[in-house]
Amino acid sequence: MREREREREREREMGLVGGEENGNGEGLVEIPIGSKNKYKRMNPDGTEEDVVFSNEGISIRKNTTRNFVFVCAIFVSLNSVLLGYDVGVMSGAILFIQEDLKITEVQEEVLVGILSIISLLGSLAGGKASDAIGRKWTIAFAAIVFQTGAAVMALAPNFRVLIVGRILAGVGIGFGVMIAPVYIAEISPAVARGSLTSFPEIFINLGILLGYVSNYAFSGLPTHISWRIMLGVGILPSVFIGFSLFVIPESPRWLVVQNRIEEARAVLLKTNESEREVEERLAEIQVAAGMSNAEKYEAKSVWREILKPSPPVRRMLIAGCGIQCFQQITGIDATVYYSPTIFKDAGIKGNTKLLAATVAVGFTKTLFILVAIFLIDKVGRKPLLYISTIGMTVCLFCLSLTLALLGKEKMGIGLAILAVCGNVAFFSVGIGPICWVLSSEVFPLRLRAQASALGAVGSRVSSGLIAMSFLSISRAITVAGTFFVFSLLSALSVAFVYTCVPETKGKSLEQIELVFQNEGEEREGEMEMGDAERLVQRE
Repeated sequence: MREREREREREREMGLVGGEENGNGEGLVEIPIGSKNKYKRMNPDGTEEDVVFSNEGISIRKNTTRNFVFVCAIFVSLNSVLLGYDVGVMSGAILFIQEDLKITEVQEEVLVGILSIISLLGSLAGGKASDAIGRKWTIAFAAIVFQTGAAVMALAPNFRVLIVGRILAGVGIGFGVMIAPVYIAEISPAVARGSLTSFPEIFINLGILLGYVSNYAFSGLPTHISWRIMLGVGILPSVFIGFSLFVIPESPRWLVVQNRIEEARAVLLKTNESEREVEERLAEIQVAAGMSNAEKYEAKSVWREILKPSPPVRRMLIAGCGIQCFQQITGIDATVYYSPTIFKDAGIKGNTKLLAATVAVGFTKTLFILVAIFLIDKVGRKPLLYISTIGMTVCLFCLSLTLALLGKEKMGIGLAILAVCGNVAFFSVGIGPICWVLSSEVFPLRLRAQASALGAVGSRVSSGLIAMSFLSISRAITVAGTFFVFSLLSALSVAFVYTCVPETKGKSLEQIELVFQNEGEEREGEMEMGDAERLVQRE
């Protein structure tokens, strides 16, 4: 009896007993649904909400919270569509820009690669901006800057104006690629964080596919019109990004840093399944943010800690920033930007056929990113990284051999398309999405924005250098030789994953921070144990 009374008292405190006992008009009306303990909660506004009892009598709102987080992740990832579309559409538009504006090969490389180089400015500023104005409004600013750049490019009368638009678009992309995974990681529950944080990569791939389709669809128009429409269509997603600002909340972790605890609790109530979990997450965030001892980290102290890192922070930087660089130096952007050049080298002739082949690449890339979403929180980050990097190494090496030995032959064309599609498939299964997941997971809250920005800078610089040098290097050592170099770099990424990347599946962001700290303690313990063993052997 006493046990039952204590149980009912605990239910009463959580507001989960019937309205006649609770006395505040917010009780539960029991609805017999099969054999399960399901109830209807009567909210103050007269609406009903499905709830169930856990073993401890805590109310769980699984469908509501999962759907809300899912919708937020989709809206925040729309910025990534802009990046993907720009990457995909430029691969085909450059063919018509070159013909219309009579640009040189060097100007072509600069036009393609400058977006990635300039985006580092947005990434660097994005970390500080997101700490100052919040994650939500940084996302809005990124969209506005990119859309301005896209409009300028579509209306550009000459190469100089086109470059100005490209620079603006690059700054917007820098903001977007830095903030989206950080925001999603900070609102997502640990059990689904890997899948949800992969959404930006999904939408990048969707944007690339849409860019390829746009190239093919508008390739039949007059030259001076076709590339302008291709670039101008990228403005459309801004409508949905504007609408999303009325739906998505601010990051609860940023709110805690600003000492807006009640607002953070309100957001966590929407993104977590139980009230007890909300309080646990809130307590963890407060500890991570230094709220328990009223510590405040200024920008100077944050950058000082990044530039002169402790051993745990150094390991975090190596893992988070290193995976960003390896994602790009293995040549994925060269494959996407210059796929028409690759297929032309393999023997395909005519712009329409070249652009049709790129659609197959875009479709493959998008399809396999969906596979990664289903596996990332089940299989784990590290196994998928092994599959991805090893598979990419094999495909890049095979593409190199195909272009060197079977170029211009019918069989060579088929094998080249297969190798390129295989490369983007393995990329999308692992290092493509997991790169952004890890870079948003491994850093502690006080460093997350700036450190993630630093990783995004490494990614964008690597991408820009590859894009701006691909044609020149290919002329010097052939396209086949260039992809052989990419295969060697991909092989190095396998070793990097083995030595530097920990498994983060199922861990909260605060637990991941402890993994890096404990790793150093374990290594010190192993060294001390080894010293003790050698001392015993000598004695």
